[in-house]
Amino acid sequence: MSQPSKTLADMRRDAEQIFRAGLAAVDPATAVRRCCRREGDSLVVGEQTYPLARYHRVLVLGAGKAGAAMARAVEELLGDHLERGLVVVKYGHLGPVEKVTLLEAGHPIPDQNGLEAAGQLLALARAADASTLVIYLVSGGGSALLPLPAAGISLSDKQATTQVLLGCGATIHEINTLRKHLSSIKGGQLARAVFPATLVSLVLSDVVGDDLDTIASGPCVPDRRTYGDCLAIVDRYGLADKLPAAVISHLRRGDAGEIPETPKPGDEVFEKTVSLIVGNNVVALTQARAAAVALGYNARVLSSSMEGETAVVAGEHMAMARDILERGHPVARPACLLSGGETTVTLRGAGLGGRNQEFALVAARQMPVGGQVLLLSAGTDGTDGPTDAAGAFADHSTCARAEACALDPEAFLAENDSYHFFAQLGDLFQPGATGTNVMDVRVLLVV
Repeated sequence: MSQPSKTLADMRRDAEQIFRAGLAAVDPATAVRRCCRREGDSLVVGEQTYPLARYHRVLVLGAGKAGAAMARAVEELLGDHLERGLVVVKYGHLGPVEKVTLLEAGHPIPDQNGLEAAGQLLALARAADASTLVIYLVSGGGSALLPLPAAGISLSDKQATTQVLLGCGATIHEINTLRKHLSSIKGGQLARAVFPATLVSLVLSDVVGDDLDTIASGPCVPDRRTYGDCLAIVDRYGLADKLPAAVISHLRRGDAGEIPETPKPGDEVFEKTVSLIVGNNVVALTQARAAAVALGYNARVLSSSMEGETAVVAGEHMAMARDILERGHPVARPACLLSGGETTVTLRGAGLGGRNQEFALVAARQMPVGGQVLLLSAGTDGTDGPTDAAGAFADHSTCARAEACALDPEAFLAENDSYHFFAQLGDLFQPGATGTNVMDVRVLLVV
């Protein structure tokens, strides 16, 4: 049966519906309930069973953008067994809870609220003993939300370091390698603090590859990286003269053995720890594909692990759109290509935007001709960079509409000012805080 033609308005609605279907699949509370359940007086987490009567205290701790919804789901599972809890969330990401205290803090740049919250969380962790069960909730943003600097490093040092790392083109794996070695709580050091308590981590992954020691900088798992790895990253991006002197000194002292390393695999502090990934980008893309098929598209998931410079990856997506139009490859029209991951932007200008808005602007400049093409690139947490947008829409009419408004895409790209470009066209995607975070999702429609 032939597919009825779709207008750009139709495609825009479809793209948003497909994106939101992916979001629904990684709703934090749903994700927790999918992997955890109560059986009588026991809590079952994955394949592990924890008889709750065995523990004198049950605590819930955590940090991340999805923390509120995850905390509420765990509260419902634990019932009266839960004594108390503390979870740090990004500003504007609160939710209804009963026994768990939610504290708000800054993201992506850490702030004083985060510093104070991290101190309170670490104090609770250190008060745990062998008869304590600690449920730790991990989700995206957990690194910035718990800025507890190592000795000799100030909050302002951490803030400056974060600014430099976010703008140099480093991957999240590289950024978090440094974060772990500048912290008193990341890189397995939370596990060290609660030992010998039983520690169960529920993880909503926001990193490519679902590396547990990278997600939120791995507070509860062994750290495979070293101070030497940190210095290699500093050299790779030429950061020695850009990072605070205290940070460079700390890394060099650590590499020289003057400062203890983060806990490594085999350390006794991990003997009673379990980590379980309850949701990730793959889950979101799988459900998004099902929604696309239901809307009549020939849908394919390209990858959940796309990394690299945003402009390069955006160009590759437009090349695939061109192949669909010219050769019906890799799928015939009406086509939907889905991808996830987290690209990087090397900042050159002083504009406003994020990697998803920049992705859409690059794509708009390279849109193929000969059919209708629309892209939605957005962060699943509802924010993209330091903006109130999750991302943006771009289509084959974007550049023509921009020209009619005297907007030069090249000039906006040079300033990394994709936000103001799309704001003037009415093409920002602004769903608000979603309460979840599993990296980015891109929906490419070709009709």
